[in-house]
Amino acid sequence: MADEETRVMTIPLRGARLAPRSRRTERAVKEVRAHVMRHMKVDEEHVWIDKTVNERLWENGIRNPPSRIIVKAIKFDDGLVEVSLSE
Repeated sequence: MADEETRVMTIPLRGARLAPRSRRTERAVKEVRAHVMRHMKVDEEHVWIDKTVNERLWENGIRNPPSRIIVKAIKFDDGLVEVSLSE
C-alpha cells in the first residue's frame, strides 16, 4: 500500500451536453472514465468507478447529469484506479 497515489479531481462534464438528451448521463460516465484515464495514466480496464459516483451521475435521470463532479481517485500499486466521491 506504500505505492498508492491519491488525487482529488473536479471533472467537468460539459461534453455530456453534446450527446442526445436520451444519452447524456451515459456520456457523462464515459467522460469521468476518460478524465481519470488521462490524468492517472492507466488503461480503461484499470478504472473502477464506485457505486456512489454512478448514483450521483444518475441522480437527475438520463437527461440531466450534473455539470461537474468532484471525485477522489486512488491508484494502487497494481495499477488499478478506484474512483469514489470526495467528501
